Amino acid sequence: MQIPTDAIQLRIFLGESDLWEHKPLYEAIVLAAREAQLAGATLLRVPMGFGKSSHLHTAKILRLSMDLPLIIEIVDSEEKINAFLPTLDKMMGGGLVTLEKVKVLHYRSSTDEK
Repeated sequence: MQIPTDAIQLRIFLGESDLWEHKPLYEAIVLAAREAQLAGATLLRVPMGFGKSSHLHTAKILRLSMDLPLIIEIVDSEEKINAFLPTLDKMMGGGLVTLEKVKVLHYRSSTDEK
């Protein structure tokens, strides 16, 4: 799979406890991105954060949160990302979604010829 040098990064901020059709929303989004044949998706678990409500979510022992912030990052062509946005829109109840232009330096697996 080839990503153009000029690409788009889709970044999705959500909570660990967010659900879509009785399963974790983050899992549903990553699987939907795979089904849409996007170049890849990375899920990041964030140890501390807050959103629109200003409620602090943290992984500290004394303030253990069951709803840690998560970020899903996807980089692909603008066309493929834009085609995925309606699917994402149906899934997202709350959270934040951003798009930004990125410059891809290289995209290959460790087994690709150099």
